Amino acid sequence: MASPVVVIGVGNALRADDAAGLEVVRRLRAGPGVDVLEQSGEATALLDALRGRAAALIVDAAAGTDPGRLHRLDAAAGPLPQGMFGVSTHGFGVAEGIELARALGALPPVCVVYAVEGERFETGAPISEAVARTLPRAAESITKDIATCMKRT
Repeated sequence: MASPVVVIGVGNALRADDAAGLEVVRRLRAGPGVDVLEQSGEATALLDALRGRAAALIVDAAAGTDPGRLHRLDAAAGPLPQGMFGVSTHGFGVAEGIELARALGALPPVCVVYAVEGERFETGAPISEAVARTLPRAAESITKDIATCMKRT
């Protein structure tokens, strides 16, 4: 049986800053009642991970002009900004998966997306310094959100 809270790190470990979501969830120490998953961001896999949850926290790399900037987006309140997640190899991915879940009535009542603006996404490159500096802060923010979600469930 799925836990009421899921944290999903999305990315590709082989594509520089696209690994940000994976690296953040690897830093988490989630307790009982929380599932921590790593995904490539494929929309139907994301839909399956969201179904039946009370809360979902998702972290992924994003397009932007300020590498390392961390965004906290309330996906339960409405669609994610257009084009923010278009840089990843998962193409039809996080934003589309969330909208599919919304359309099918499977979006958790709490759904927060953390987006880390990336600098480089080429294959084989390491995570940029700007993004690497943001990872601990992102993990800390998600840990706080986990605690808040667990109080509600």
